[in-house]
Amino acid sequence: MTTSIVKYSKSFFVKILVGIITLPFIFWGMGDVFRGGNQNVIATIDSKKISTQEFMNYLNKLKLNDEQIKNLPKTSLVEEILSQYIGKKVMSLEIEKLGIVLSDNSLRDIIKNDELFKKEEKFSRTEYEKFLLKSGLTASVFEKNIVDQESRRQFINYLSGGLSIPQSLVKNAYDKENQTKSIKYIDLDKFYTNKKISNKKMREVYEKNKNIFVEELKTFKVAKITPQIIGGNEFNEVFFKKLDEIENNILDGQSFKDAVQKNNLDVTRVEQVNQKKVKSNGQKVDDISDNIFNKIFKIKNINEAQILVEKNNYYLTEIEIIKKENKVFDNPDVQKTLKARIQFENKIEANSQIIKDISLGKFNKNKMEDFSNKNKLEIKNYKILNLKQNEIFSESLIKKIFLLNDGDINLITNNNFTKNYLILVEKTSFNKIDKDSNIYEKYEAKARLNLMNKIFSTFDNDLNINYKVKLNQKTIERVKNSF
Repeated sequence: MTTSIVKYSKSFFVKILVGIITLPFIFWGMGDVFRGGNQNVIATIDSKKISTQEFMNYLNKLKLNDEQIKNLPKTSLVEEILSQYIGKKVMSLEIEKLGIVLSDNSLRDIIKNDELFKKEEKFSRTEYEKFLLKSGLTASVFEKNIVDQESRRQFINYLSGGLSIPQSLVKNAYDKENQTKSIKYIDLDKFYTNKKISNKKMREVYEKNKNIFVEELKTFKVAKITPQIIGGNEFNEVFFKKLDEIENNILDGQSFKDAVQKNNLDVTRVEQVNQKKVKSNGQKVDDISDNIFNKIFKIKNINEAQILVEKNNYYLTEIEIIKKENKVFDNPDVQKTLKARIQFENKIEANSQIIKDISLGKFNKNKMEDFSNKNKLEIKNYKILNLKQNEIFSESLIKKIFLLNDGDINLITNNNFTKNYLILVEKTSFNKIDKDSNIYEKYEAKARLNLMNKIFSTFDNDLNINYKVKLNQKTIERVKNSF
């Protein structure tokens, strides 16, 4: 595979094995955009061409939200979907090469044995037809999908089927999650929090990052739409017909002012308020619910009337002014953010030094005691009996501790560095596993999955060598910029 594909997917085959992603995608009027010349081909696999129209047809089956569509030219989403599609095509070529074919009889058996299409424990043609109608699918499209899915399943079974899992691999998988460990540990939380942060350091960080300490102040108008205001006393057909009329007029470009005047709506104007519902004069906005306020505050465009809904409440709103102000250094939120940022940087720096010392062999049991005394940190004894014993360590941290051998010292952290521990393993004992037990079957399945992943990874490398993929970057860019 070419580097351009690798850039967006290190393993296109493994991506297919994990499962086809479903992204919400809507495309309009793309039929006439790509016609003639090389722009009709978006990629080639060996000598087989993937036409732009073919790829667009694939995209039309997916869904994407408005924000994702808007950002398509700026992101690599199109490239990622194309990479995934190429992976599917390559798998189809391999399936064809191996001669994997689903017979009509096999297809019929799969459909007839699906519980979804049974009535009184027997296949019902009526239930099958009802399913197709509800799904908006034709029988040929649905059955082709079954053929494709079953062919892929057989292909994966071809790669991994018949694997005999050695008992040693099952034991390894079991031992990773089932052992008893006696440890000594230091909770490093006090080590970080005890380090004082100078005002000078905070000021320095603030000056370097002034552009991120910005507060938006918005001035907006909002009017509640009720049956009593636009006619009637209840939420009935008359009300919703009138509401639809208002919404259609807004979509056709009617201004907030005209909509208010035409429907005699009462308007509330809120001036220079921040995201926390606090005005520039310090006054709190209490007469608008948090839910509606948050929806209003998310609106990015000014002078654009919109209708918002909260349960059975309807509102007409418009942003008048968006003003951005720099938060001052003494602002409590700024102070909190600065402290959190500097503390995080201190953690990274301190952890890096500890890991470096450990890797160089400078951090043994005696050094751990010296570290504890110097920083007034307590060394605690603890015995881990199982993965779920999480009154101190989470399951993910215990899994990391279980990978350590007796005598090992290491720094164990969670993903966001909120939990940091210096661990010394004193003694490990492993539990026995009965080959005839259900537990053994569970870990045999885990060992099989681990081995299959290695096989798939090796096979994926072969595919990258055997299939030469070329992308038409100009056409890709044209697709991205067509929205």
